[in-house]
Amino acid sequence: MQTIKRLVELREAVDALKNGGKSVALVPTMGALHEGHLTLVREAARRADHVIASIFVNPRQFGPNEDLDAYPRRLAADAALLEAEGVAVLWAPTVDQMYPDGYATNISVSGVSEVACGAARPGHFDGVATVVCKLFNQVRPDLALFGEKDWQQLAVIRRMARDLDLTLPHADAIIGVPTVREASGLAMSSRNQYLTPAERDQAAGLSAAMRRTIAAIEGGADVSASLANLEADILAAGFLSVDYADLRDAVTLEELATFTGQAARLLVAARIGGTRLIDNMGLGPN
Repeated sequence: MQTIKRLVELREAVDALKNGGKSVALVPTMGALHEGHLTLVREAARRADHVIASIFVNPRQFGPNEDLDAYPRRLAADAALLEAEGVAVLWAPTVDQMYPDGYATNISVSGVSEVACGAARPGHFDGVATVVCKLFNQVRPDLALFGEKDWQQLAVIRRMARDLDLTLPHADAIIGVPTVREASGLAMSSRNQYLTPAERDQAAGLSAAMRRTIAAIEGGADVSASLANLEADILAAGFLSVDYADLRDAVTLEELATFTGQAARLLVAARIGGTRLIDNMGLGPN
């Protein structure tokens, strides 16, 4: 596996991998890899001839009071995991490579980026859309894979690809991979390592409460009442606060007051201890 930190070298490596019509899949990450990331890598290897993984802790998607400085960075350990999975290239640019002096461009995706986490974290999805578009242009992958755990991020990236007529990858080649969960049901996340053992046990109550809510809504219960019960259940499990608990259209992320069997997602963000966790689950034909 090549570990590359300069764009000129990345482009040479990509050209070599694509020689002879070979396909390339991209798995973008911010590092601190866990089984969820490795599941993306394995699915990428199943779908393409070569896999490129990126590790870049993107400062533009962190707010002024968020955990940029504390975000875990362990490049050597992550590189070993990726090499063991057969990744061809690790693209690990510096901030200066990604945002050189004078950088002045920002991508903003209205609508899907303005609700849920977008409302709670202003500017976050501008940072996500900008860095992912740059990664797509740098790597020129035939397909890219993202975890469904951040469903809103996936929706934003797909909308950006459609609106900007991206071809490498085109919007339909942006693949969502189902959330990988711990045995307790807790969605795997790099931020889980911030949890104490007691908080980790309590955090498992989030997914359990969401499953009960989905069963109620699919059984015909009132959506508003079910969401209110969900917030109460999350707090009772030991969470300090709930940023949002929404039922939304799976594609547009428009809020749903009723459920009639359409493709929908239950999206939640809640805080336990000093950690903010997100999760989502599907209803209808997802």
